[in-house]
Amino acid sequence: MVSTTLTLARCLPHLRHWSAAFMFVLAGCSSLPTIVPDLARNGPPVPLKGAGGPLSVAHSEAILDRLERGSQDTGIFDYHLAREEAIVGSPLTTGNQVRLLQDGPATYQAMYDAIMAARDHINMETYILDDDEVGQRFAQALIAKQRQGVQVNLIRDSVGTLYTPPAFFRQLTDSGARVLEFNPINPLLSRKEWTLNQRDHRKLLIVDGRTAFLGGINISSVYSGSSFRYGSRAKPSDRPEAGPAWRDTDIQLQGPVVAELQKLFLSTWESQKGEPLTGKNYFPPLEHAGPHVVRAIGSAPDEPFSLIYATLLSAIGSAEVSVNITNAYFAPDPQLLDALEAAAGRGVDVPLILPSQTDSWLVFHAGRNYYDRLLRAGVKIHERQGVILHSKTALIDGVWATVGSTNLDWRSFLHNYELNAVVLGPVFGKQVQAMFDRDLAASETITLEQWQRRPLDSRLKEWFARVWEYWL
Repeated sequence: MVSTTLTLARCLPHLRHWSAAFMFVLAGCSSLPTIVPDLARNGPPVPLKGAGGPLSVAHSEAILDRLERGSQDTGIFDYHLAREEAIVGSPLTTGNQVRLLQDGPATYQAMYDAIMAARDHINMETYILDDDEVGQRFAQALIAKQRQGVQVNLIRDSVGTLYTPPAFFRQLTDSGARVLEFNPINPLLSRKEWTLNQRDHRKLLIVDGRTAFLGGINISSVYSGSSFRYGSRAKPSDRPEAGPAWRDTDIQLQGPVVAELQKLFLSTWESQKGEPLTGKNYFPPLEHAGPHVVRAIGSAPDEPFSLIYATLLSAIGSAEVSVNITNAYFAPDPQLLDALEAAAGRGVDVPLILPSQTDSWLVFHAGRNYYDRLLRAGVKIHERQGVILHSKTALIDGVWATVGSTNLDWRSFLHNYELNAVVLGPVFGKQVQAMFDRDLAASETITLEQWQRRPLDSRLKEWFARVWEYWL
């Protein structure tokens, strides 16, 4: 098995940050549990949390009533929120401001501006942090803030930063920044039980406990066409030599939900046995920042099941009008397939936007293996053209939206630490719908008749990839 794994990794050089992942076969197997929470429509009122703490039942119900009146009577707030609350447990927070960020340059600029404005601390968690133009730009900004007395705490995944030289992180630690390697590949460096198969796939930046960023964007020049200048409006497509643009999505958050994200960061730091973080104001008083209701959801493999996975299944199961999903790595398990098929079967519009090209050959073809089944069930499949799709978003009935790091594959649901935000209400839903429509206009629709005429070599690739999909 080891020989087969290493040979496969050598034969697939385009599996950039997954090439080492095939070693994880040795770490053992698990399976996705069947998610059977109490899905009764009648339940206790959904508790919400604002800047001043938990809201009263009457206040919570009033907020949900207002949301429901703006949701075109889909009924999703009649019962879906109570179902989700029973599954996830983390509070809905009110009074948040949410900014939708598309692609690398806009996201990096917003993150950079927030970092440069930091006064107390910067907490950053990422899967990939490359030693390239973008990575160095961020490193120098973090070093500058550390030297100004702003404490920088960085969690970087050991596999995701496998090709980033130690000197890159040494310049950060030499400045006083604290850098924590998540689940080191080298077992001699492990600070807890060696669990190589568990990876930190979250992308999170928290500044002063007041502003947070999360989504799918890593810190790498692939997102910006190897150019990142303060105030630059250049786009990757303007520089053909940089290769295909990467299409991704993040959000910037302000308000009470930031405290929930801070808890997740500090919990990860503690679980990885990082040195104690003291002396900074990690939980400042948070004021009302905007109109949005948001829930932060972090998933970890040591939990009974993926909270993000269960929440998504619940949302799809309660959809009445539409299920719009955009995802970079699509290798669904049986429950997700069943949920999508069931939604389409009851008349819900279920369009998927998936990649037409990818940096992960195996996941790409493993997902395509399910096209025939989904198309027959009435699910609509569109492949985004001209870019490498890396977004992970969903919009249910125009009022339940999620943006985060979670892919629709076994690795995200079973083995990774992931992070998503669920944003409720039609205002943000319209923004996500507009983004979805733009991606849809740049996509090619896959029909059942067309798919059934695909060549034999494509079918063989799908079969081969499906054998490996559990470890992808």
